[in-house]
Formats: sequence, structure tokens, C-alpha cells
Amino acid sequence: MALNDVLDRIDAELDAATGRLMELLRIQSISTDPAYKAECDQAADWLVADLNAIGIKAEKRATPGHPMVVGHVGEENTDVPHVLFYGHYDVQPVDPLDLWKTPPFEPQLEDTPNGTVIRSRGSSDDKGQLMTFVEACRAWKDVNGSLPCRITFFFEGEEESGSPSLIPFMEANAEELKADIALICDTSMVSRGVPSISSQLRGMLKDEFTIIGPRIDLHSGHYGGPGLNPLRVLSEVVASFYDTDTGRVAVEGFYEGVHEVPEDQLRQWQNCGFDEAEYLNSVGYTRPHGETAYSTLEQQWARPTLEVNGLWGGYNGAGSKTVIPSEAHCKITCRLVGDMDPDALRSKIRKHVEDRLPVDAAVRWDNDLEGSPASVMNISRPEFEAARGALSDEWQREAVFCGMGGSIPIAGYFKSILDMDAMLIGFANDDDAIHSPNEKYDLKSFHKGIRSWARVLDALTAK
Repeated sequence: MALNDVLDRIDAELDAATGRLMELLRIQSISTDPAYKAECDQAADWLVADLNAIGIKAEKRATPGHPMVVGHVGEENTDVPHVLFYGHYDVQPVDPLDLWKTPPFEPQLEDTPNGTVIRSRGSSDDKGQLMTFVEACRAWKDVNGSLPCRITFFFEGEEESGSPSLIPFMEANAEELKADIALICDTSMVSRGVPSISSQLRGMLKDEFTIIGPRIDLHSGHYGGPGLNPLRVLSEVVASFYDTDTGRVAVEGFYEGVHEVPEDQLRQWQNCGFDEAEYLNSVGYTRPHGETAYSTLEQQWARPTLEVNGLWGGYNGAGSKTVIPSEAHCKITCRLVGDMDPDALRSKIRKHVEDRLPVDAAVRWDNDLEGSPASVMNISRPEFEAARGALSDEWQREAVFCGMGGSIPIAGYFKSILDMDAMLIGFANDDDAIHSPNEKYDLKSFHKGIRSWARVLDALTAK
């Protein structure tokens, strides 16, 4: 099985591969909006048909929500590695629509100062990334008649809406899904042109609370002064979350389970090509605003956070309305690292809030609980070094093990449910505007991503 022939095939078929991706991008598979249920079904059907066209036995599996796509190839080859590849076909909503320069579901190639990009919702997150692996498999099959290893394909349709069907589906189909290792392509490169394998992911905790004051909204002339204002209470509570001198979160016990980054890993991060000034300046910052004792990369990859995502209450319309509102609302999220326990942390945050309520104020907590711990990859496995070598060969630049500030719960579920390690390799760039208007995916990322997966499959087979 000549790798060079596969790479040549990928180069020759890039236009056709791009065309197939654009077909998938035209499907408006917005998972969080029930109005697009049919489109999510359509995307799953499209993927099943495309995998079948390659000779991969695939089918759509029903769930209480949007369907899963599961496919298998090479099951008869018990003497070769078995990998599972995961991606998701659903996308984020497109609002605000008026900020899009082109229609979000009419994908097109666009020339930019950094090269040609594929402009469309889902181009980077995650349809373009998903299809890099599928196209690598297509090229392998076209050239050799078979794939170099046994592969299970697992595509989800609810990743952008909280994955409510994912855990039950994985538990019910554990034996079918279990493989030697899981491959995930839903991440980014640490810097443009620097191939990256994510070695750790932050976890996530979400919560929401309402500060309750008077029974009804009050006239601020009649009650201004003696009246307790929930917005004022809320502002004091939010301010108490932080130590403004150090940037640390001031909730008692918040840092339990947090570990320092080993020195050898810090040295690798320092030489990974990360441009701090570009990272900050691209969004209008002049300096980092997290914990003062840690570098920007450590703050992003290896330190926990407590962020206020929304504050509201009272009158928000045009003009003025002189009221003391009866309620004030707050949404928060925490990014978790190390061994932080999301359930234990939730209790600490709630105690922090409740301990600071004055007389005549109460709190109501949202009970739609979400939380997942951080994930640390087992980079001592030989597959990681094999993949790093393959990526280095393709990009002509040493691949790096990096952290990720975001959360990808599926990586943890592979370990907790299937006892399977995961390896995360992605080709997105920080300026891809995922979840935002004008999302794009570099054509170079798509092309070299396909070539990269071909090399990784070859390297995993040869290990």
C-alpha cells in the first residue's frame, strides 16, 4: 500500500472533495432548533450514502433526538489496529443573520490575505473537519481497494445542542463502538501552519440563578431608598467572585483538584509557535486579564475560570422606566481543569452566593444542570508519537502536543463509557469564526487535513 500514491490521489481529487463538502454544507442541520429536524435527518442520510459509496457499511440510527450515523469497514481484519473516528454533522444557529457577508448555507470559495477559504456555517465546525477523514479514507480505498486498518465511523447530530442522546446511545451500543483508540477531528491548530494534537481539554460547568427581592416591580420614587434592589445585590455578588489584584476566583475551595503544569510540558508550550500579541490583538485586547501569576497560554489551557455569560433584569427597552425590579438574573459557566469535580464545585459556588444574600433577598437556582470534568489524554501511548511524526512530515514543521481552552465532552465519555483513549487532531485556525457569522475553513486546512489523515492511518498501521 503505497502512501505516496494515496497522497497523489488526494491532490488530484481536491476539487471533487471540495464539491462534496459543499453539498453537505448546504444542508441546514441546526440541531438546537426543532424547525430543522428534517434537515438534520437529511444530513445523516447524506453521510450514510457517502460512506456507502466508498464501500463502508453505514446506517442511520434513531435516537430520541437527532440520529447517529454508524459505519464499519475492515471488520474481517482482526490483525490490524481498530480505530473509531468521531465527528458531528450538526451546526450552530446562524443568528445574527445580518452580519453574514454571504448566505450561511450557500458555501463558496473566497480569496483572502491568508489564502482561499470555504465560507459557510459548519465549514470548520465540524463538517469540513469531519470530511477530511472521510476523504482520506476514500483516497485509500480508491488506490488500494481497502483501508489500512479497521475503522468504525461515529457521527453525531446533537453536539451543538448538548448531546442529550449521546450517553444513552454509547451505553446501549458500547460493544459495537469500542475500538483500540478514538480519533476526533473537532479541534484547532495552536497557530497557523503548526500541526497540533490536543493533549488536554478543559471541562465545563453551567449554572444560572435569579436574585429575588420585592414581590413586584416597585416605583423607584415610592421605594427608592428603603427598597432592596435585586440588581444591586446581584452586582455585589458577581463582584465577589473575583480577586481583582491577582485575577483569581475568590470562591472558597474553587481550586481544589487543580494541578500545576509540569516543567517539560511548559517548555514545549513555550516553543509551540503561539503568538500572544496576535491572539490578544485580534479581538481588541492589549494584555491578558486572567490570573496574573500565569502566562496567557496557561490561562487558556491549564487554569480554571468562572465567567459571567449574561446579566439582566429590570427595564431594557427604549427610554426610561423608573422601577426597582423584583428579580435580577445571572448565567455563569466555569471551565474546569485537572481533577475538579463539577458537582462539588457547583455546591461551592451556590454556597458563595447564598452566604452573601442580605435580608429580604432570596435566590432561585436553575435545575437544568450541566457539567463535565476535564480530560487529559494518554500521550504515552505509541499511537500519539506515530501520529505526531505523520503530521510533522505533512506540514514540514514539528507537530506539538497542546492544550485546549474549550470543552469536548465526548473525549471523556469515550474513556468513562468505553474505556477507550482518544486522540484529538484538528486543522481549524483561531480566526475561523466558529459559532459566529462568516464562519470559514481554510482550503489549505481541508487539503492538508485530508493528506494528514492519510499519513496518520499509514503510521498507525505501521506502528
